[in-house]
Amino acid sequence: MQCEIEFKEKRTARIPHEVFLTNLIGNHILMFVSALGIVKSFWQPLAMVPLISFGILFYTLWRAHRSKQQDSWFIMCHWQVAKQRSLLFIGVLSFGLMMAFFAWLGYSQFNFMKEAAIGLAGGLSIIPVMITTLALILMESDAMHQASKGQIADSIIKKYPNSNQ
Repeated sequence: MQCEIEFKEKRTARIPHEVFLTNLIGNHILMFVSALGIVKSFWQPLAMVPLISFGILFYTLWRAHRSKQQDSWFIMCHWQVAKQRSLLFIGVLSFGLMMAFFAWLGYSQFNFMKEAAIGLAGGLSIIPVMITTLALILMESDAMHQASKGQIADSIIKKYPNSNQ
């Protein structure tokens, strides 16, 4: 749905999507790839990727909750879109971390072959996170474009009706 929104409000409605995209592109792609390059020498940068991500995701959840009290309807709706996608990504990251933990547990405690543990960790943790990251980059880029144009999806309008109209 197209809304008549001022430029300043459109720009503010882009913020949740920019925060989310910064996490996806800056953290999960750029930082992850650079941390993989030095993982044999230093494992700590690789461990920071999910920690930074969860921090940004929980900030998004907190800010989306706060937006219900203080922001305009249009801005609040865009925070709620980012919140829904953050919850999805938290679930995927949690599943990925759990699978990586099980791969490590199998290798260290149950004598899995190194290749089996790497395959389990890669196939059931890294690949789903990568696919979800790429899909969410596309979805968030579109949502940021919609915010710039003053648009909001009809499903969000049904979920959060505008009480001012």
